[in-house]
Amino acid sequence: MADALMDLAHRRGVGRSFCPSEAARALSADWRPLMPEVRRVAAGLPLVATQKGAAVDPVTARGPIRLGLTP
Repeated sequence: MADALMDLAHRRGVGRSFCPSEAARALSADWRPLMPEVRRVAAGLPLVATQKGAAVDPVTARGPIRLGLTP
């Protein structure tokens, strides 16, 4: 899971973000149940989570978030 997240982040590059569901979809056709774990794993990686442009905690944020490399 961490590898999928970091691969997406590196492919996008600094300054570009992605939806965590992209990583979940790469791991399973039944991706929705993976979302809480994807967010938990993302919190431990050198990624920044944002919501409407503001940094948020990926675990406690409600609603859609974006992930990207820490500048």
